[in-house]
Amino acid sequence: MQNISHLYDTHQYKSLPNRIKKELLRLESNNNPDFIYKINPENLRHVFIDMKGPDNTCYSNGIFKLELFIPKGYPYDALKVRFLTKVYHPNIDFIGRICLDILKNRWTPALQIQTVLLSIQVLLSSPNLEDPLNIKVSEHWRDNPEDAYNVALSYTQKYAI
Repeated sequence: MQNISHLYDTHQYKSLPNRIKKELLRLESNNNPDFIYKINPENLRHVFIDMKGPDNTCYSNGIFKLELFIPKGYPYDALKVRFLTKVYHPNIDFIGRICLDILKNRWTPALQIQTVLLSIQVLLSSPNLEDPLNIKVSEHWRDNPEDAYNVALSYTQKYAI
């Protein structure tokens, strides 16, 4: 994985739409310690992210690996994002797909990569039990929140540290 600045002179970089170039450069210069970005030099639309778990949650102290893909139709088509790290969460299934409205029906071209990733981080701290992707985890969270918290904490300790 390389920084985007090392790829300025490549054909692949030059062929990217200006919006994507600006967003990738913004990611590279991002000073937010909660996110580390690694751009795939073989496909600049493919980004790997290390995301810090939100403070004061069962995901605190965890570093979660995500994969982000910028589709050809971006910004009119939503980004594709999934967790590579196992996460016990009602809105994330066991293969890492994320149930988040802005990745589906609430997508708008005004959204950017950083905004989406911050929203995912917020989702970790505030599960949406009304729109679960993982029904069993949602039921567990609703029926026994303390035990569900402890299971999520054990996943964080096992897979995200």
